[in-house]
Order: sequence, then structure tokens, then C-alpha cells
Amino acid sequence: MGDSKSIPEHDVIIVGAGPAALTAAIYTTREDIETLLFERGVVGGLAAVTDKIDNYPGFPNGVEGLKLAGELQKQAERFGAKIELGEVSAIEDQNEWKLLKTTDGDKKARAVLIATGSDYKKIGVPGEEEFYARGVHYCATCDGAFYRDKRLVVVGGGNSAFQEAIFLTRFASHIDLLVRSTVKASDVLEDEMQKFVKEGKVTIHLGTATDEVVGEEGKGVTKVMGTQDGKKVEFLADGVFVFVGLKPNSQFVAESKIELDDIGFIKTNPDLETAIPGVFAAGDIRSGATMQIASAAGEGATAALKIREYLEGRPHPVQN
Repeated sequence: MGDSKSIPEHDVIIVGAGPAALTAAIYTTREDIETLLFERGVVGGLAAVTDKIDNYPGFPNGVEGLKLAGELQKQAERFGAKIELGEVSAIEDQNEWKLLKTTDGDKKARAVLIATGSDYKKIGVPGEEEFYARGVHYCATCDGAFYRDKRLVVVGGGNSAFQEAIFLTRFASHIDLLVRSTVKASDVLEDEMQKFVKEGKVTIHLGTATDEVVGEEGKGVTKVMGTQDGKKVEFLADGVFVFVGLKPNSQFVAESKIELDDIGFIKTNPDLETAIPGVFAAGDIRSGATMQIASAAGEGATAALKIREYLEGRPHPVQN
């Protein structure tokens, strides 16, 4: 590893640069806590690639995800936050220092905030990526309102698919729910769904694989192709919502002392601190998070205040 004194040192390193991370950086840098954000993908996270956000406070007409992400970035940078592109592969606890292995070499921080969020699991069919945010969606509360009196296809058979499909019934004229094998949702959700089935708002198609999302350039999604009982089927649709789970971006802490839940989200105490003192987590990566941009921003602010409390009274560590 060479001379340890050559390793760059920071007060706070935030892993990720989504709404939780950027909000935390606004708070830390305003209090003169030197902060570096390390982002492997797009600044703004999933929010930045969301076509329009209608439920973020303060924007009565909605706001483009990319615009919101850009404004958060400008605000954080105005107070002195630094953003670097790269990937963190591991975090090691060295008592007063936390060592981060990154694609830009080793870095040390007195405190770390993990705000890497999660990615929607994809079904990996033709058209899914091409029509992302232009007819293919992964968040009903984010994008459902765009489909008032439209036909929708929902893919999935678990709790999230049933919950989101039920939510979408307030907008869509009809929903075709494509379940690859059998329903895995809870009995309570199944019972609730039957009300919409009887009303003709939802049709459940069991044993139906989703094969392709079909659309037209400039028009968006027009239909979904599938296979049911060995036969090709198609469903007319103005939009497709995929709910087959979330994949937490926590692989890089798998070998650390940080505790994960059964799905891979990071466990924290009420102060948003992980099992490693001085390492915090906020936003969608945190176990129990609500997966909403507004609450992610709130958690980022809370985490920043807890990080300040953690650093207060601790003498700046001296390298040996």
C-alpha cells in the first residue's frame, strides 16, 4: 500500500451522489465539514433518470428529474462539496479513520455516509431499456399519474407488484397484471386485488412470461408481447410498470462489519449509524427506507447532523 501518509484524507466521504448524498453534503459543507462525494454512475441517482417527478415538495407543476438533480448538485458544490466519479470497492474500519478502496486509489475519512441507493431489477427483455422512462417505469407513485385513463401492463406477482398495481388503478382505465408463475403476494393484498378484478379494472394473467416491450419512436409503448401456456399473447398498453424487486447497491460492503438485511440493504440504528462507528447510511440503501426522493433527502439531512455530532469533540486523528 506504500506510505500511509500519501493516502488522501477527508473529514467526510459520501459514497453515492443521489438526493440523500447531495442533501447531506449541503448540510456538512455549510458547517465547514470538508466533504467528498464519490459516485460511480450518474449524479442524482435514479432521480436523475426519472422523466418527471410530481411528488417532490415545492414543485407544484412537477420537475424533471435531471433538473432536480442538477439543482441539488449546484447547491452542494456552492458550499464546497467535491464530487468525483469512480467506484468504491471496500470499506475498512481503522478506528478513527475509515479506509475506502476506490478506483482512484485508497482514501481515508473520519466519517463515511453510504448513500448508494438501489437499482430496479430488470426483466431483461427487448424494449425494456429502449423505452425506459418513455413508457417503461419502475415506480408507480413517481409516474402513475401520467397514465390517467390509459391501459397499463404491470409485471410481477409479489407484494410490491400487487401494491403498486392497486395504486395504479386510481389512474389507469385497465391493468393487465402479468405473473410469470404463481401469485406470491400476501393474502391481504390478494383479497384487496379481487375487488378491482371484479370491477373489471384489473385482469390477472398467471403463468405469463413477458417477452418484449413494443413501441414506436416518438409515440412510446404500444403493447407487450408474452407467452402463456406455450402460446404467444399480446397486451395493448400505453405504459409498462415492472415490479420484480430492488437490488441494493451494497455489494462493496459485503466483506465489512456492516450488517445487511436478508435482501442486502444496510441496517442502521436510529441515528442512521451502521455497525461500524462513524459509518452511516441514508436513503434507498438503508433497510426500512421508503424509497421516495423526499424522504431520502430528509434522511440525508439527518445523517449529516448525526455525522456532525459524531465528529464533534473528536480530535483530528494523526497518522503514524
